[in-house]
Amino acid sequence: MIVVSDTSPITNLWQIGELDLLPQLFGKIIIPHEVYTELCALPAQKAYLEKLDWISIQKPLSDQLKQALLKELDAGEAEAISLAFELKADYLLIDEQLGRKVAERYGLKIVGIIGILIQAKTTGLIKTVKPYLENLRMKADFRINPSLFEQIIKTLGE
Repeated sequence: MIVVSDTSPITNLWQIGELDLLPQLFGKIIIPHEVYTELCALPAQKAYLEKLDWISIQKPLSDQLKQALLKELDAGEAEAISLAFELKADYLLIDEQLGRKVAERYGLKIVGIIGILIQAKTTGLIKTVKPYLENLRMKADFRINPSLFEQIIKTLGE
């Protein structure tokens, strides 16, 4: 399985101490160099990431799509979408709404942090999603619409 990630799913899971969900769900994760640069902005996060063997850094072979995407997106999102498209990734892990819309235009299958948590519950890695969503809001300042929050909890029977 080929999985490329943008910055936000990794940094948000790291901030709530649940980054290990990613290799359990997807195995290895590929991040582009721009995403690695963004992740290294937090020294403690950089030190933690350098110890992981399931994240690899890769640049897209071509810069053409990234350059086109930079008109709409930041460098990390543009390079993540470009790399996922080039690798024909099974999944692109991304949360930002505009980035998700652009990725969908390119036919990429996307999963955000909420989807990651739902998948973790359905595969038995976690028992409930609610405390993780609450931690994301409190510790990572992750914004989630209150009605979406309630809909997720209700749908999952929590």
